[in-house]
Amino acid sequence: MAVIESYPATDSDVWLSRVARLVQAGGVLAVPTETYYGLGINPFDGAAVARLLSIKGRPDGKPILILIGEQAQLQDLVTDVSSAARVLMEAFWPGPLTLVFPAGARFPTSITAGTGTVGIRHTSHPALAELLRYTGPLTGTSANYSGQPPVQTAAAVERTIGALVDVIVDGGTTPGGLPSTVLSVCDGVRMVREGPINRAMIQQALVARGFHLKL
Repeated sequence: MAVIESYPATDSDVWLSRVARLVQAGGVLAVPTETYYGLGINPFDGAAVARLLSIKGRPDGKPILILIGEQAQLQDLVTDVSSAARVLMEAFWPGPLTLVFPAGARFPTSITAGTGTVGIRHTSHPALAELLRYTGPLTGTSANYSGQPPVQTAAAVERTIGALVDVIVDGGTTPGGLPSTVLSVCDGVRMVREGPINRAMIQQALVARGFHLKL
């Protein structure tokens, strides 16, 4: 059964360092995000990824989202950041925008699902962003069984998959809402999924800097 812990009000460095060591040892965290609770592991650890997929009951073949806490973490994850991608990062990060980049070579194929690409979001959740600065990038797939609704509380995580994860970080009730907007920036800019940042907002940001959204 997972241990439920809250972000500490004091001595946070000690706590964050301990959680980071757990992640590097292959541990699985349930963490609050700006929408729902997610499952965080070291995305470069193939055994941890296999454990994550087993927890969710999810087969290989679907890429797994990566969360970062600061833009500097992006450089080790991707092989190219286009000028249009930089415009979008400047306009909408941190926030509910996932950008799909050409993936770096360190990711196991279970993260990219063999696509050669990886979706990355710079979280706007302040406490999670601080945690990510200690742990490094983490996966951000929802903390639930595959096909089931996402959850908004640590208690809901505990009731469903609590026996399968190591630590549940209790950040209170998350806001829920629409999942993030997803854009591919591998070859121009293409809408994969419209979300809180809509097509018109994307187009406006791009056109102002001489780019456009592919149809």
